[in-house]
Amino acid sequence: MSLPCVLTLVANRRHGTLPKEAIDIARNLVKGEPPVVLSEGEAVDIFCPTPGPGDATPATIRAALAPYKVDAILTKTRGRRKAVLVSDMDSTIFDGETLDDLAKATGTGDYVAEITKRAMNGEMEFDESLRKRTIGLKGHPESLLKDVLEHLPFTDGIRELVQTMKANGARTALISGGFDWFTERAARKLGFDEHYGNQLEIRDGIITGQLIGKILGPDAKKEHLETICAERGVKLSASLTTGDGANDIPMLKAAGLGIAYHAKPNVRQVIEQQVNFTGMRTHLFAQGYTAADIVTDK
Repeated sequence: MSLPCVLTLVANRRHGTLPKEAIDIARNLVKGEPPVVLSEGEAVDIFCPTPGPGDATPATIRAALAPYKVDAILTKTRGRRKAVLVSDMDSTIFDGETLDDLAKATGTGDYVAEITKRAMNGEMEFDESLRKRTIGLKGHPESLLKDVLEHLPFTDGIRELVQTMKANGARTALISGGFDWFTERAARKLGFDEHYGNQLEIRDGIITGQLIGKILGPDAKKEHLETICAERGVKLSASLTTGDGANDIPMLKAAGLGIAYHAKPNVRQVIEQQVNFTGMRTHLFAQGYTAADIVTDK
């Protein structure tokens, strides 16, 4: 019978291989078994006992492995593979912020970037920050949105994460405090089952600077997660969420596995499981998927 917990170590395959020394350090910290290879040179599982008082925590493990730039996710072995995936959009599935890039294109980049920073760090109410950032788009053509989308790269491994989980029966959703104009197109391209965002008002091809309907903020993200799990017929423990900002914290805390992805400092302070060095494939390895399981042809 396998041990009740598993520590998954992942190296950034673009920057080298997973060091044996890092594996040995991690194994000693968690009193674990010999590593099980998930992806040669990239990821391993170390099965281990449930941590007790005085044992290594995810934070202490991360600190010990920081010099090696290795991500470590500690989970229970039971129920590792999740039936629901909910992801944030900006700086999560996109390597950048749509609102910041829009602001740069309109000449209000510094002003909007500061508002975004304060909002993502939890220093400003989300609703207020979104309205302030949106009004600056007033009078600009819809083509501005298309230009920004064309130049925003997707995060490394996000397509693999979505397609692999879907291939294994998971329901996938993209939920953003940004605009649904972007979530719709990104969800379609990556294969998310559904998407949610704030509706930007566009009249006759011109952005009005206003939003339509209720603002989708932190609480709404969590509510969508709860609804999706209920409709899928699973508990919240069967869900995986990922995001980087303060507005993601409620859904990250609520999920069975909430991962702070290259997150802001205030998010890393409260979310135990983190990906700081690697890409989206780590979310799959944390669920016990091997490299051979990953869907890469879509």
